[in-house]
Amino acid sequence: MPDQDTPRRASEQPQRSLLRDFLRPSKGQAVVGLVLFLTALSVVLTLRAQSAQPEFTNVRQADLIQLLDNVTSETRRLEDEVRELELARTELLSGADRDQAAREEAARRLEQAQIIAGTVPVAGPGVRIEIADPEGRISAELLLDAVEELRDAGAEVIEVNDAVRLVMGSWFGTDDTGAITVDGVVISAPYVLEAIGDAATLEAGARFRGGLVSEVEGERVGGSVTIEQLPEIAVDTVVSPEVNEFARPR
Repeated sequence: MPDQDTPRRASEQPQRSLLRDFLRPSKGQAVVGLVLFLTALSVVLTLRAQSAQPEFTNVRQADLIQLLDNVTSETRRLEDEVRELELARTELLSGADRDQAAREEAARRLEQAQIIAGTVPVAGPGVRIEIADPEGRISAELLLDAVEELRDAGAEVIEVNDAVRLVMGSWFGTDDTGAITVDGVVISAPYVLEAIGDAATLEAGARFRGGLVSEVEGERVGGSVTIEQLPEIAVDTVVSPEVNEFARPR
């Protein structure tokens, strides 16, 4: 009669052999394991080194200079605004001609609010950007990105194709025929953006690598961009403010 333990010992034999091979690998297995370990270590160190690099490590020097100029100009503008606000605060608290100072400050703030809301014509230095689109590949998203770049560069007022004044609630889209619309108004190429602000900074923002000029003149679009710095740009388009349905002044 065969021993009942024989099948169990036979099945356990390969397992013991595998365990012994794992605990005592051959020379070839050890070399392969070492190579895999070194490869994994190299990948981890490379990824860590790349993640530790600054965001602008691979940016060209000319682009970095443009970016620095933009930041410097924006800082200077904000410092001027801070000085104006501090002066207004001093005049309002001084007691001398307090009423007159309050009226002048209120008028200044009203003027700023009207410009931001787009309810009054304005004029000032800036840039005129004309975008040619011979292949018809310009999209609403690309124009929106261009507007955001100009805003980031300090544009105070922007007008599109002498027809639409951009304000906080402006939007870009397409109609049923695929034509680009701005605030519901259909626009067509060439697309013209007129922006009031520091002209040099606005142009630098549009020409920054990866920005408007790069996108339009790249292979994906195949268009062209012409930028002209002007001592004065007149924006006559205005926006009619909507009547609030629920909000009322206190």
